[in-house]
Amino acid sequence: MGKLTVRALRTVLAVVLTGTVLVQVLMVWTLISGNDPEDGSLPLTPLRVITILGIGAAQAALLSVWRLVTMVRRGTVFSHAAFRYVDIIIGAIVADSLLWFTVTAVNAPGQRDDPGVTFIMGGIGLAILGVALIVLVLRMLLAQAVARDVEATQMQAELDEVI
Repeated sequence: MGKLTVRALRTVLAVVLTGTVLVQVLMVWTLISGNDPEDGSLPLTPLRVITILGIGAAQAALLSVWRLVTMVRRGTVFSHAAFRYVDIIIGAIVADSLLWFTVTAVNAPGQRDDPGVTFIMGGIGLAILGVALIVLVLRMLLAQAVARDVEATQMQAELDEVI
């Protein structure tokens, strides 16, 4: 990965992380201060709590991507240490999917006249789970690459002994 690509990705990650932290702080402040009373049309407090948790899971994934980019830059991504960060990303995506299903359930009573919205929201939750499965497949590819790297290192050591 080139230096320009790493800088661009880190810039995007930093901007998104800063934005999510600001949104979280504002939502927590709204919950604590009670400045935004609910009018009864939607259960806003549960939705805000779910959103705060969802943003937290997304932030964990962002920080893990940051660490993986650092490992790529250093050339150490094909190691067992990378699995920890990939696992955090998978867990964060699954958590966000479960939180989305929770939002769907909280929102469903208000959609009795148009149940299609609930089905669409459920489909979005399944799509989010699909992303977790894609990352899981990529994790398996990383595992194969790490295994090949270990084999290559062992063969190189054996070849060095012979020579």
